[in-house]
Order: sequence, then C-alpha cells, then structure tokens
Amino acid sequence: MIAKEDIMELLRSTESYRVERTVSTGNMDKFCEAICAFANDMPGSRQNGYLIIGAKDDGSIAGMKVDDALLKKIAGIRSDGNILPLPTMSVERFSFPEGDLLVAEVRPSDLPPVRYRGRVFIRVGPRRDIATEAEERILAERRCSFMATFDATPCLNAKLEDLDIDYIESKYLPMVFDEETLATDNRDIKEQLASIHLYDRDNDCPTCAGIILFGVNPKYFLLGDYVQFVRFAGKDKGGDILNERQFAGPLYKMLPTLESFVKDAIITQRPVPESLFRERTVWNYPEGAIRELLMNACMHRDYQANMPIRLYQFDDYIEVMNAGGLYGEARPENFPSVNDYRNPLVAEAMRVMKYVNKFNRGVTRVQEMLKDNGNPPAEFDVNTITAFRVNVHATNQSDLSKGTSQPLSQPLSQPLSQSIEEKIVEFCKEPRTGAEIAAYCGFKDVKNFRERYLTPLLGTRIRMTIPDKPTSRFQKYKKI
Repeated sequence: MIAKEDIMELLRSTESYRVERTVSTGNMDKFCEAICAFANDMPGSRQNGYLIIGAKDDGSIAGMKVDDALLKKIAGIRSDGNILPLPTMSVERFSFPEGDLLVAEVRPSDLPPVRYRGRVFIRVGPRRDIATEAEERILAERRCSFMATFDATPCLNAKLEDLDIDYIESKYLPMVFDEETLATDNRDIKEQLASIHLYDRDNDCPTCAGIILFGVNPKYFLLGDYVQFVRFAGKDKGGDILNERQFAGPLYKMLPTLESFVKDAIITQRPVPESLFRERTVWNYPEGAIRELLMNACMHRDYQANMPIRLYQFDDYIEVMNAGGLYGEARPENFPSVNDYRNPLVAEAMRVMKYVNKFNRGVTRVQEMLKDNGNPPAEFDVNTITAFRVNVHATNQSDLSKGTSQPLSQPLSQPLSQSIEEKIVEFCKEPRTGAEIAAYCGFKDVKNFRERYLTPLLGTRIRMTIPDKPTSRFQKYKKI
C-alpha cells in the first residue's frame, strides 16, 4: 500500500490518469467507474491508480471522518461482481490533523478490458470516460500480450538464493550465449536471468521456469514437481509393489538421473536364438522411446497440479501419465500432427540442454523406435482434459524366440546393443556422408533414413560440415 508521505505528494499534484480526488461519499457509481478505469490502465503505464476520498479538487483535505462503514463499503466494490474481471485493489484509511482520507489503490489488470456493469471505463488524462470500440480493441490485444504461461509467472515466495546460481553461471549461460557476449555482459545476475525469463524484475523473484529448471528445491514451491516410479507385480495396480522410487529436484539434475534409471532398471535384454550357432539380442523396450516419453512428460506437464508424473511398470507394459491434457492448438482430432507448448520456457531450456529438439516429431519417433524393436505401437490417451497417458507394451519374448515378431530394421549381423541414435553419434566422430551412415546402420533407403534418424539429431548431437548448403553432394555429418 502507498505510504503516507506519498499520499501528500499525490495531493499536491494535479489530477491525472493515475489520481482522482473527491469529497463525495455516497456516489458508488462514481467510485466503481474510477476503479474500473484505473484497472484498465489505458495509457499502459503499468502504474497503480488512486481514488482519494476526502480530498478537494485543489488537493486540500476536506476534514471528513472515515468510519468503518465507509471503509467496508469501498472495500466491498472489489468483490460485489459489478466490476469484472475482479480488480486487484487495497483500501486504507489515513488520518491527518486536517481530517481523514480513504485511499483505494488499484493495480492495472492483466486481463483487460475490465467492465463495470458491462461498460468499459478508461482514464483520458484527468478525465474519466467510456472506451470507444477502437480503445476496447487495444485493451483486448493488450490482454493477449499479458497472458503469460505458468512457467513465465513469478514464483512469489522464492528468492535468488533458491536458484543454483553456480550451475547457471558456469554451465547454462555459456549454452545460451556465446563466449564473447558473456565476456562483455556487465549486468548483475538478476538482469542476466531476467533476459532469458528466469527472473521476474517487477516482483524481484525467480519465475516458475527458473525454479523448475534450476531450483535448489523445486518441490518446496511446486508440490507435484517430481516423478513417481512404481514397479507392480502382475498386469495391473492390484499387484504387489516390487519397487518404488521418487525423482525430484531441478530438471537439470533430474533428467540425467531419469535417463540412467531407465537404462539400468527398466530396460532389459536377452539373447534370442536365430539358428543353431547364432543368436541376437532383443530388448523389452527401446531405451530411446521411453526416454522420449519421459522428456515430453517433463516438458508438457501442468506444473500447477499436485499430481506427480507417474512412471508405472507392469509385467508386460509401461504407463507414463502426467497432469495436463492436450494444450493450446493441440486437439484429439489433430494429435500428433499439431503441437503446442504449455511451458515454452521450460521447453526452450530443455532444447538448449539437448534433452529435446522441438521438431514436433516425438510421437512419430517413439512409434518408429517401437516398431524397429518389435514392440506394438504405443497407445496414447488424449481424451482426458486433466491428464495425458501413454501405454507402451513390451516385446513378446516368446514370439520373438519363435521368429514371429515384426522384422527388425537392422541387419542381424549388428546386435541391438546400441540404439540407432547412439550408433549414428558414435560413427560420426569422423565426418561421414549420409549414405555411409545409413549403410553402417543397416538401411538401404538413404532418403528415408535421413528423414527418420539424421534430421532429428541435427543441432543437438550431430552437425552438417557444410551448413550453408544442406543439399550439397559433398555434405557430411559430424558429432557435436
């Protein structure tokens, strides 16, 4: 709330778009219109407006007495339902030797236009008036610009020390900015973080994205920010619990831990006879597919929900479930062709840290990897509004041993001890052509191989040797 000395400064100033003075105490319409106009903040100053009751036009104090009844009456304007969306305001009584003042401090709304009984009031200089159609359109457009995603909102209870500043400065910022830019950047750490939307200047606190990505203890602020793993005996949740773990912490720490856990605790392999003297290795799940689903769950989940990401493993399938259904432009009828980001700041940071590529190929890649490994297609449940669920079924080990599974895309001479992605990266330690890489991985159709496997890795794990000419016949690929 404004300080007493600042009230005196407002009284000495002329009436403007931020200040309205009155000695009337009975004209409620006038008060409501003033509050509505301050909330709309037509000049776009983002500064609070002040309705001062008990002051004359010349700024002198009228000598009135503000009782509790009047205080409650003005405070009740906020929630009586006549002004919508509800204004953010506070009401206070100030006592001076000359008399009392009642001051209503109104914050500019993030959801304009604000209406009082269906009409939009604005301030044009010191004058209050009804907005024109053009002015209403300006306010409506401003509303769209104010509607930040949850990860961009301030985490009001957090402080700078709730972020792992050492990691951000030593590891993350060098991923975002080049060395020369960092060397000449003399701003303090708050300004640097604010420039990449990890810190909120207005509220002097980290954003929710900052806490999710680099918080010392994100779960303290966001109770559902963790991954719950449960291994059930049998094929449903009625079986005994064989193993249970929770993965919590900032994403920069949690994501590599999840990757290792999937590789070591979930993915299993076994030899399957091919002939009397030959066998091949078969995996229950392709590691890359499970990794992709978990990365997407962490990127797209609704962090306002208290439900954790659920990674449930049964005898013959895995269930991944996270809070928040399809978001934005994504709909059941256009999934997975159309994608949208519930947490764009989190998604961009995960791309910078090379956990995702944001090419909108995640679901397609998962299905391709499952097919290559001999698994049935993943089953996506996208019709639930509040959750997103996918089931991944294991390979049928008995069918594989009889040779009745789907054919693998790789030749039998190359065991599946590495995913195709890892094979490509390992092979590209030296520059290789697309044809060389495809042949090494056992593919004959170079064009299809490039679209399915090479392109998603560009910029994250491999690079072109001639980036300015992507279609050059001399083009090669090399590990980053």
